[in-house]
Amino acid sequence: MFGRSLFLFALVAVLASQVPALLGLTEIPAPSDEPVQQVSAATTSPRTAALAVNGGGHYSAVFRINGKPVEGMVDTGASLVALNESTARRLGYSGNRLEFKHQVSTANGRTEAAHVVLDRIELQGVRVRQVDAFVLRDAALASTLVGMSFLSKLSSFRVDDGVMKLTQ
Repeated sequence: MFGRSLFLFALVAVLASQVPALLGLTEIPAPSDEPVQQVSAATTSPRTAALAVNGGGHYSAVFRINGKPVEGMVDTGASLVALNESTARRLGYSGNRLEFKHQVSTANGRTEAAHVVLDRIELQGVRVRQVDAFVLRDAALASTLVGMSFLSKLSSFRVDDGVMKLTQ
């Protein structure tokens, strides 16, 4: 199972880096520095979260990972949640617990990753437990990507009129 996830993660990363060139796109928009916009909690049910698209076309939010706030971007092209080493250490994954023994391919090239299982990820009323994640070196990943290992544990996620709705 883990080997299959690792393979899918690598395949998606390679495809993500090659598809723009195949489609003739020369520039991929960088994540915006604009503040994260979240739809008011009053518009969500207790088991639903809603994220407004930011100026860069991404869905970002402050997630609570293992009880701590972490800025993350939803990435349906990432097989697993991906954290950089600094964020992982802040979440309590010390050097002894991080074994960088997995080789993965990302849009930035090949790098080493450590597998961890996050206790929980929360956003508004949504709470998911036991989420597989990869920790990458800081130089390989600048921010947190909330991938399919989180999204696949939801009953649904969809985008309507610039709002991503996550339902548990």
